[in-house]
Amino acid sequence: MDRFALGIGWRIAGIVGLTGVITYLHLQEVNSLLIFPLLILDLFLTVNLYRYVTSLNRKLTRFLESVRYSDFAVAFRADNNLGPSFHELNDQFNEVLDAFRQARAEKEANLHYVNTIVQHVNVGLLTFDATGQVELVNQTALRLLGIYRLRTLNDLNATHADLADVLRSSTTLSTPVSYQTGADGELSVRCTAVRLRGRLVTVVSMQNIRSELQQRELDAWQNLTKVLRHEIMNSITPIVSLAGTMRDIVETDLVPLSSSDDGSGEAARFPAVVAESINDLRDALTTIEQRGAGIMQFVDAYRHFTTIPQPVFSDVPIEPLLRHVVQLAKASAPHCQIDATVASPNVAVWADAAQIEMVLLNLIKNAVESVGKANCPAIQLTAEAIGPRVIIRVTDNGSGIEPEALEQIFIPFYTTKKTGSGIGLSLSRQIMQLHNGQLTVDSKPSQGSTFSLVF
Repeated sequence: MDRFALGIGWRIAGIVGLTGVITYLHLQEVNSLLIFPLLILDLFLTVNLYRYVTSLNRKLTRFLESVRYSDFAVAFRADNNLGPSFHELNDQFNEVLDAFRQARAEKEANLHYVNTIVQHVNVGLLTFDATGQVELVNQTALRLLGIYRLRTLNDLNATHADLADVLRSSTTLSTPVSYQTGADGELSVRCTAVRLRGRLVTVVSMQNIRSELQQRELDAWQNLTKVLRHEIMNSITPIVSLAGTMRDIVETDLVPLSSSDDGSGEAARFPAVVAESINDLRDALTTIEQRGAGIMQFVDAYRHFTTIPQPVFSDVPIEPLLRHVVQLAKASAPHCQIDATVASPNVAVWADAAQIEMVLLNLIKNAVESVGKANCPAIQLTAEAIGPRVIIRVTDNGSGIEPEALEQIFIPFYTTKKTGSGIGLSLSRQIMQLHNGQLTVDSKPSQGSTFSLVF
């Protein structure tokens, strides 16, 4: 027989029996001191029967509380011995809790998976609720904003107050807006409001469109340079070759004939005017050959603009790098004072040391030419870490750069010098882009220039 039914039966029998005995003793007017213990026992059995019968309700309450508060470590098996129905009910409860436990584990795994993807995308992402509390932010967003953490929108007031206002009014934005983060970045900010379990959550994406534009511009120039170099080399190479061949013919065949003499003191076969024309032809062909070779060398120099190797990254300490660059620069510019200062000896970047050294030497070379007419020519290299960024600056006290030239100095082939190919700064910016960094300039006429390498 079901032990649960037996438990109910003996309790009811006990209550009925005790009630009968108490009634009989009361009718016999027995001393109440004898009846009182029986009343207590009868009340105890009644309460016990109530708790025994309602134990299923308490179990169901425990189960629902476990589901509500996600406490899936609870197990139901204590009353399995009350009968097969209780055993089956406990098994069902435990199986449901196991299903919830597995669903939560899968949910956490999916959340971890999505969060890993969010942290690795190249687009800055953050979400915040109606109170301005930031719920999610990836490392790209922190890097674009130049901060190391973001808990609420109020944290942006100190560094990006305008952006904070834009985000707070994001519910009214229907198109992306542009936000200037300084000299090295321009963000395209797009906001989307969604309802998540009844709460209004704003999803924000940020992308540095300046670096994208620079990369697309660089790709266009590289493609143009490849085409021009290919066409020019294909055209000029046969011209140079034919000019050399024709000059050899003139030297070996025509010149000896024009200078031969028959013994009478006059040219045997060529009058003087023809001999002079041959000399002019020889000079012209020589000039064509030399200038053609010069053009070939000039065009071939731009090959480096389109064939920069991929950086070989390593952890590069800044202090020894700058010290080495200063030593190399001083050897070629002894008249100029060149110094380096690093804010902290532990500052380092993840970069290709040889390529960054080439960029710095190119910037110092330009600075040396700029300070040529200064009374006390000086070039200062500084490095510091600002949040997640490391910035190396090359500052000179030279003549500076005209405002109309600032936007063009990074364009390939553009130069303000009488001599120069105009690809040095373009190469330097390209190298910094390969390092996921920026090369920017701040300059005023007669006040010097500062070039910044932002990692």
